[in-house]
Amino acid sequence: MFNFTALPPLSLYIHVPWCVKKCPYCDFNSHTAKSTLPEQDYIDALIKDVEQALPSIWGRTIQTIFIGGGTPSLFSAEAYEKLFSSLRALLPINPYAEITLEANPGTVEQHRFADYLSLGINRLSIGIQSFNDGSLQALGRIHDRRQAIKAVETAHKVGFENFNLDLMFGLPQQTANTAKEDIETAMALEPQHLSYYQLTIEPNTFFYQHPPTLPDDDPIIDWQIDSQQRMAKTGYQQYEVSAYAKEGQQCRHNLNYWQFGDYLGIGAGAHGKITDAAQQTITRQSKQKQPQLYLDTAGTDNNILTNDIISTKDIGFEFMLNALRLTDGFPTPLFYQHAGLPISHIDKALQQAEQQDLISWDIHRICPTEKGQRYLNTLIELFL
Repeated sequence: MFNFTALPPLSLYIHVPWCVKKCPYCDFNSHTAKSTLPEQDYIDALIKDVEQALPSIWGRTIQTIFIGGGTPSLFSAEAYEKLFSSLRALLPINPYAEITLEANPGTVEQHRFADYLSLGINRLSIGIQSFNDGSLQALGRIHDRRQAIKAVETAHKVGFENFNLDLMFGLPQQTANTAKEDIETAMALEPQHLSYYQLTIEPNTFFYQHPPTLPDDDPIIDWQIDSQQRMAKTGYQQYEVSAYAKEGQQCRHNLNYWQFGDYLGIGAGAHGKITDAAQQTITRQSKQKQPQLYLDTAGTDNNILTNDIISTKDIGFEFMLNALRLTDGFPTPLFYQHAGLPISHIDKALQQAEQQDLISWDIHRICPTEKGQRYLNTLIELFL
């Protein structure tokens, strides 16, 4: 039986499912946009989605907002103005909330950056992936190196003081030199945050059906270590498996995920996790994935695709799956605060992990060791 004495922080995730073109490596819920997007209809559906969820989050303050996709920067500032006006009428939003919007470097999207900032969107996450034109073409990206650099320069110019660059390594046609050039170019553009992760081939993607030729694993590991060292020297400290930030610039929204906070998910295919102190439950919910079906069912029970209550048996794995991604781990009391059970509930798994030198832990903090970070999947499986 759970015992929640307080509720965890609450975030809001908004999913915009359309892209100009589906990337061959992407397994997110994204769909190629037609010539005209149903922008206003989709905003209306998002508002209905929030209204339907209000009883489950009544009175709770939204601490962060993340608009992901797809390519949210395909939507106009006018559409987001309508959305945010309704959100602020319906929900208490922290006046200092971190509000992030994912953006692609295409020239049309760049022209909207200043308008987004004026609406209160105070953080961008720009999907660069690479600054090498050959790698970008192999990845099926629709921008080139010049547009990528221009997008970052535009973000600086219009006044964004906080933005992330998404960068991948282990790409088709990538070499040690081009991997080095990618990370050096990214740091020279002075983002406050870098997401840096290896390309993986996921099921239900074009690359899974038609695998590209990728570099061997050994040099990829060397490139990663070299890039991590370069980032550390420039002040980008790793705080999560694939996240690096200047001091004080960690992504607050993602930290809430990794610390097992709550989040309301709205939009086609959006996922949410909500704690109910009155019922002593934690529920994971997802919405209809197909955009048209989402639009047709907005505000009705048919809009909810899955609605699952987490059991006490699964809570240790659910919590650790997130929290052990953090380089510095988490304060031990956080497990009781956000998982609703005493730390003794996972004592056996903690002892096994410690015996295998995968974690260090005491009454104050639980932290993955260097070995634990390297074999993270093995570590997390101990809590199944």
